Amino acid sequence: MGCCVSTSSKSTCSSGSNGEALPPPCLGIGFRGQKSSRKTFSDHVISLHHLPSLPNRIFSNGKSRSSCIFTQQGRKGINQDAMIVWEDFLSEDVIFCGVFDGHGPHGHLVARKVRDALPVKLLSFLHSGESRRNGSGKACFTGNVKSSDGGELEKDCSAEDKLNSIWRESFMKAYKAMDKELKSHPNLDCFCSGSTAVTMVKQGSNLFMSNIGDSRAIMGSKDSNDSMVAIQLTVDLKPDLPREAERIKRCKGRVFALQDEPEVHRVWLPFDDAPGLAMARAFGDFCLKEYGVISIPEFSHRLLTDKDQFIVLASDGVWDVLSNEEVVEIVSSAPTRSSAARILVDSAAREWKLKYPTSKMDDCAVVCLFLDGKMDSESDNDEQCFSSATIQSNHSGNPIESDDGQKSEPSLRRNFTVRSSEENEAYGGLTVDTEDGTSSADDQNWSGLEGVTRVNSLVQLPRFSEERPNP
Repeated sequence: MGCCVSTSSKSTCSSGSNGEALPPPCLGIGFRGQKSSRKTFSDHVISLHHLPSLPNRIFSNGKSRSSCIFTQQGRKGINQDAMIVWEDFLSEDVIFCGVFDGHGPHGHLVARKVRDALPVKLLSFLHSGESRRNGSGKACFTGNVKSSDGGELEKDCSAEDKLNSIWRESFMKAYKAMDKELKSHPNLDCFCSGSTAVTMVKQGSNLFMSNIGDSRAIMGSKDSNDSMVAIQLTVDLKPDLPREAERIKRCKGRVFALQDEPEVHRVWLPFDDAPGLAMARAFGDFCLKEYGVISIPEFSHRLLTDKDQFIVLASDGVWDVLSNEEVVEIVSSAPTRSSAARILVDSAAREWKLKYPTSKMDDCAVVCLFLDGKMDSESDNDEQCFSSATIQSNHSGNPIESDDGQKSEPSLRRNFTVRSSEENEAYGGLTVDTEDGTSSADDQNWSGLEGVTRVNSLVQLPRFSEERPNP
C-alpha cells in the first residue's frame, strides 16, 4: 500500500499512503568502520511495482551470485508458492531470503504480496529503529561478529546484542505491519486466504530468521568427521504443537483432526466446522484471527561457522515427502550448485508419486543459499540455469503480477485448497481431539518436526451463519 524504498546511495525512504516519497532522514545503513559509500542501492525511488526490475533481487526460477531458487506447480491448480532472494539487501554483506506458501482462494495473491512488501517493510523498520537508538538518521550495523576470534567476540559482545535486538524488533514490526496491510487491502480478500512465511537475513556471520506457518528452513553443515548433517533452523508452527494448541484453545478456537486424516490437526471456528486451517500462524486468515491464529513470527539468531555449507528454505510440498537429511543429501550431491533447487523439487515430485499416488501433489518452492557466496562458473545459458522470464509459466501463469489482484487474475479458478461439498461428504464426519495428550509434550519431540501432512491447508470455505449461537 504505497510502500516504497529508495535504493540510493544518498538516501532511502518510506512513503506515506499516497505513494509519495518522504524526505530524509534517510536509510544510511552501513557497517561500523566502513564508509557510507558501501551502500549498494540504485539512485532512484523504487515502488513495489518496480521491485522486479532490481538486478540483485530474484523471485522466479533462476540463480544469483550465491543462491538458486525454483518453484513448480502441483496438481491443485494455480501455483500458490512464492520465493525471493534479495542480495545487497542492506549492504553488500546482507542477503534476504524468503519462501511463502499461500492457501485459500486468493492464497497465490497473498503470497506474492507478502513476498514483495515484507522486505520493504523490514528495511523501513530497521531504519526507524536504529535511528531512535542513535538519535540520528544514520544506522550502524555490525555485520561480522565472529565466534572464532575470542578477543573480537568479547569486544563486540554488546554490539552483537544490539544487532540482534534491532533485527528482532524490526522483524516483529514488519510482520505486524504486513498483516495489518493485508487486512485493510481494498482489492485483496484475505478473510479465508493467507500465506505462510519463512524469512532469513544473512549479515556477515550472523543469521536472523523469522517464520510463521509450516514452511521450513534447514542448514547443511559438516560435523567433526567432515560428514554432512542436517540442522533444522525453524519449527513448523502447526496446530498440534502443544503451545500453539494451548493458545488457540484459550482464544475459543478449536483444534481437532478429521477422521480420514487423524495425523493432521486443524484450526476450526468455535461455532462452525470451518475452515479447518492446517497451521497455527499465518498472514491473512482473518476469520480465525480472533480465535488464536496469529501472525507474530518466531525469531531466532544463529552465528555461522566455517562448518556451515548451505541453507535450504522450502514450502511444505517438499517437507511432506522428504526428510531434512534427504534434502541435505540431495542438495550436497547436486552436479552443479545452480541446479540444486530444481533437482530438489524434481526429487520431491517423484516422492509424491511414489508415496502418495492418490494424493494431489502440492506446490513446491525452494531457495538454496550457499554460505561461501560461490556459485558455478558455467554460463547463464546452461541448461541447468533458468531465466527470470520463467515467471510467466512457472510462477503465476500470467504476464504481469499484480499486488492487488485486479489484473493478474481475470478469473479465479478452483485451486483445490478447499474441498467441495461432495468431497466432504465422502470423507465423513469429524473427530474431536482430546484436550490432554498434546499439552505435555516437549516442542523438540513434537512430530511436526518431521511430520508428513500431504493435505490441503484449508478443508473448506467458512459456512458462516447470520447469527452466532448463544454461548
